[in-house]
Order: sequence, then structure tokens, then C-alpha cells
Amino acid sequence: MRIGNASGFYGDRFDALREMLTGGPLDVLTGDYLAELTMLILGRDRLKDPSRGYATTFLAQLEEGLGLAVERGVRIVANAGGLNPAGLADAVRALADRLGIPVRVAHVEGDDLLARGGWGRGVLSAHAYLGGAGIAACLRAGADVVVTGRVTDAALVTGPAAAHFGWAPDDWHALAGAVVAGHVLECGAQATGGNYAFFREHLPDHDLRRPGFPLAELYSDGSAVITKHPGTGGAVTVGTVTAQLLYETAGARYAGPDVTARLDTVRLTRQGPDRVRVDGVRGEPPPPELKVGLNRLGGWRNEVTFVLTGLDIEAKAALVRTQMDDALSRRPPAETRWTLARTDHPDAAVQEEASALLRLAVRDPDPDAVGRAVSGAAVELALSGYPGFHLTAPPGKGAPYGVFEAAYVEAGAVPHTAVLPDGERVAVAPAPDHRPLLAVDEPPLPPPPPPGPTRRAPLGLVAGARSGDKGGSANVGVWVRDEDAWRWLAHTLTVDRFRALLPETAPFAVVRHVLPNLRALNFTVDGLLGDGVAAQARFDPQAKAVGEWLRSRHLEIPEVLLP
Repeated sequence: MRIGNASGFYGDRFDALREMLTGGPLDVLTGDYLAELTMLILGRDRLKDPSRGYATTFLAQLEEGLGLAVERGVRIVANAGGLNPAGLADAVRALADRLGIPVRVAHVEGDDLLARGGWGRGVLSAHAYLGGAGIAACLRAGADVVVTGRVTDAALVTGPAAAHFGWAPDDWHALAGAVVAGHVLECGAQATGGNYAFFREHLPDHDLRRPGFPLAELYSDGSAVITKHPGTGGAVTVGTVTAQLLYETAGARYAGPDVTARLDTVRLTRQGPDRVRVDGVRGEPPPPELKVGLNRLGGWRNEVTFVLTGLDIEAKAALVRTQMDDALSRRPPAETRWTLARTDHPDAAVQEEASALLRLAVRDPDPDAVGRAVSGAAVELALSGYPGFHLTAPPGKGAPYGVFEAAYVEAGAVPHTAVLPDGERVAVAPAPDHRPLLAVDEPPLPPPPPPGPTRRAPLGLVAGARSGDKGGSANVGVWVRDEDAWRWLAHTLTVDRFRALLPETAPFAVVRHVLPNLRALNFTVDGLLGDGVAAQARFDPQAKAVGEWLRSRHLEIPEVLLP
């Protein structure tokens, strides 16, 4: 079966759905609209209007794409239902009626566990990550469009694949292959050259202005070929697929509600231009519990960025910190964080290049403590502060921030339900043979490289990287292209070296995972992102660029590996 992707997040390229429907043959078109931050945004929408809580962009895309999908026999599966999949299903039916398009719509629900209670104070949403079995039930019942709430991203592929091939719930290896294919597809153009570390070296002749969206040719044994429609931009290579496999994963076991996929068994083979075969994936039963994403109101935050220009940057930063601390001393915010980014250059010909940025971020349960008290104190320094005082933008009154947490519940306690096109409600049983996750033995490392001359150079000259977030933790996947580089990387980039290259990670627990089949290391940094992206605790709150920071760091590299 040919299954494509038309959305990697809520806000992705709007015309991708039409592009995928018209660019070549497909059996199923998926769309991933949900992320940890998105659930919080949709939760706020639902507070304003109980009939909302879903991704409205999806409806607008169907306005021009639903007729094309029906005409071409392409089924659409999307998690755009967010917090209100039933409401989105009704909206899709109303749209189809208005357009005069006969379409059978189904939805999956049961992930919303907020009413269950016991989650603590201030929780706005509590959603279990469901698997693909509910989607499969809807498709088997003849649905043309299936919308869901919080399912795993890979479930958008495992569900259609199980329905198409008739897999049993314990066809672990086939399901694991579909999970891997789903993980490659889920972030859209990240599999076709988007956000790719070696874009300059490897893809200079490919049009990266608009990378095409990926699709998988999936087979009954769970193997797949990752490709894209002909004539679209970007490229599908072993490197682009490797990068996406490392994104927001950790070790050898990639656990989900359908199956635990063994990432250490994945084999990638170039099959031709823009074609990468994925096979060899082994699967194991899933863990007995489902992850539940909790979003709660954490408090209120505000931010002010002072521009420091020219000479005496450190002294100017010390002065404004002293002035602000004094102004806020009567009622200091519960949390105050200062960061100085030395973006300035000496003897700069452009004023911006002579400037550094001093960022003040404050958080407190009381909005008054971070509102006018902070913004007013900053503005009042305009004529009595450091020379050259100015701000990047006028400070605001403060805004609420969210906190993401993960909890776990028994899979059998979650009311996973498929609501079929005729309205029948079908209870979906959890996957069989749940087992606790066991540690995977560390694979043997390759022999170390022979000694030879080295040169101090950026890691990125020989290694690619991609990083991302999971709650308050970050992951950094690092890979190389050949065995000689792998022998060097595996023995050189230890946890201690990783911490030394990225000093901000030093206070946190760092775990290194070795994936020899991919010639890759995957590092997880627990706590780097504080309370998660919505809390905005860090300059790069989703750790999107931590991998590129790592690649820019210098270390001794064997000269034979350097270009």
C-alpha cells in the first residue's frame, strides 16, 4: 500500500494535502497535527468555545481536497481531532454535505481522561496515547475519512496498514516495521531534506525551497520503501531517513501502544534515486501501560530582552541586572533567569553585529508579580540605565504558561473506542501480551580506529545530528556515513565528551544509546527543557538546534576523516 503524509504539525504547509493528492497514486493520506504544545493550545481554544478543540486548518484543507480524495479513492486519516474528535467528525460531515460529496466519516475517541481526575491541580488536558487499532476498525467498516484525538504519531500508519494487510494484533514484526515507517513519515518534509544537517554538502542540486512530502510503499511483512512524488523538491536519502529515525527517540526499544519496535534492528538501503528501503525491523509486545500527556497551567511568565552594544558588555549587563533586582526587591518573582548571548563582534561594521542580547525571563503563580511590575521597571531604565539602552521590543503584561508532564495508566483502563461511519461504537481491546520493558544489552562497539594525525575541527564536518524534545527532556541523535567514521565516533563521543562539548547539559542526567545499524549515537538529556516547551524555560525551548550546536563544536578529529 502507498501511504503518504501531508502534515507534520499544526501550521505545516497548507497546500501539502492537495499536492499529495495530485502528485501521484496513494491509498491513504495521513496528517499529523498534534504535539505537546498543540494540545495546550487546543485546550485553551476549548475553554473559550466547548465546540472547538480541534485543528481548524484541517477543515480548510479538506475544503479543496476532499473531492479530490474521493475521486482518487484515497482515504484520509488525521489526528486533527485533538481534544474534540467527535466535533471534527461532525464538521467534516457538514462540509461534505455542503460540497455535495458523498463521504463516510468515522472517528476514534477515548483518549481524553481529564474527567477521570486525580491528575493534580491546574490540569487543562489529560490524553492517553492510543494505538492504531481504532483507526483500523474504522477503515475496515468502510470509512473514507478517519479523525482521531491523541494517538501516537506512528498509529496513523499502523492503523491503515493493519486494516489493509489484515495483520493480527500480535504480528509484532510487521507492526514494528509500520511503526518505523510511520515515524519516518510523521514529521513531513524532515524525511525529504528539511532540517537536514548535510543540506549544503549532500543536497546542493536538489530544490530545497519546497521539499516534497514523504510517502511509504508499505508491504505485508512491514518492510517499506520511503520515497516521494516525482517532480517534488528535496530528496530521500539514507541520510535524511536516518536523521528522522533519530528524531525524538532514545534507545533500542521504541515503545508504543501497538508494539515495541527495535530500532537497533532497522536496516536502511538505497534502492535508487529518492528511494530508501527500510527492512529487518523486529518487534516485541508493547508495555502494559499507556503514556498520558498532561498539560496544566504552570503560572505566569514575562520576558524582556535588553540590547547591549559596543564596549563593556559585561559591565553593562551587571548594571542592568543590579537595577532590575533593586526595582523588583519588594516582591521578586518566584523564578528569575538571566542569560547573556554574546552575539557581538569587536570593531563591527554593522550595529547589530556590535550588539549582545541580555534576556530576562520571570515566572510566578501571581500574574501581578510578572506583569506591570517587570515591564514597568524595565522601561523606566530607558534614561537612567547603561549607555545605548534599548530593548528588542516593548515588554508586555505577562502571559500564562503551560507545563507538560507524562503519566501512565494501565492500557485496559483506557476506553479506546472506534465510532464507525454508521454511528456504531466499537470498544477496541488493548494489544495482547503486554510486557514490561527490559533493558537492552549495550551492543559491542566496533574496534577503535588506528592512531594517526588529527586536526582540531567542527564535529559537523564528519557527523550529522538532529535533536528534539519530549516533555522536559531533549534528545540529540548523531550519525556518520561510513564505517571508519563510525569507529571513531563510537569511541570518541562519550557522555563525558558530550557534556564537555555542550556545557549546558552538565547538570543533567545524560544517557548514551548506541545504534550500530544506523552508525548512530542517541543522547537523552533529562531536564534540559525544564517543564517542557510551553514553559519557555530555555532560549531553544524544543531543543531543535541543540544538534547543530553540537556539530559546531571543535574537537580533535582524524585527518583521514576530514574533507
